[in-house]
Amino acid sequence: MSGTLYGVGVGPGDPELMTLKSARLIANAPVIAYPAPESGESFARSIAAAHIKQGTEELPIEVPMLPDRFPHEVYEGAANNIARHLSAGRDVVVLCEGDPFFYGSFMYLYDLLAPKHTCVVVPGVSSLTACAAAAGHPLAGRNSLLTIIPGPLDDAAIANQLRSCEAAAIIKVGRHFGRVRKLIEAEGLTDSAIYVERATLEQERVIPLGDIPENRAPYFSMILIDKGNRPGQADPA
Repeated sequence: MSGTLYGVGVGPGDPELMTLKSARLIANAPVIAYPAPESGESFARSIAAAHIKQGTEELPIEVPMLPDRFPHEVYEGAANNIARHLSAGRDVVVLCEGDPFFYGSFMYLYDLLAPKHTCVVVPGVSSLTACAAAAGHPLAGRNSLLTIIPGPLDDAAIANQLRSCEAAAIIKVGRHFGRVRKLIEAEGLTDSAIYVERATLEQERVIPLGDIPENRAPYFSMILIDKGNRPGQADPA
């Protein structure tokens, strides 16, 4: 009998934000896999560390941070390795930062493995909702629209979305911070923007975008923009 692949969201960083289901699956997993840098600790594993039992087989997926191309071969190799365990009847839990299907790399493993194996996705607290909570910033209300803007998009695409949105979250800011900040300034939205980095962690930082002196940001950062036109704000009905 084939094993089951579990894509388990471990949340944005605070281990207490893991779901009970995620913790149970991790604790009972014979095999766990997780993204890892080429050197240093896996962030996803560090979140789940307290639930990983001694003797669990671990499959680090070393993912190089390449700006210009996606490392397909890395996930193909990881999928083949995971498939061997599934075919042998062993369940495999893949640890996913935030939520597995919210801009998560697990989607690539899912696409490769779901056609031949049973796959279960366990949602987690996403960085989007974690940043909103840290900033005390409702993302949207009633029928208002929230736009998610990936920072790596080109200038024209970002500017167009900023111009047309009602509220926005700019994710994957990181090395794109300086460029994105200029685009926000050009649209006159600096006063409506809140910057959040490392939400839920001890190093969490929440500050109005215009008050940031430096012109760089860490990988785990986001900018929330509210143009102040959520329907519920002015409509008591």
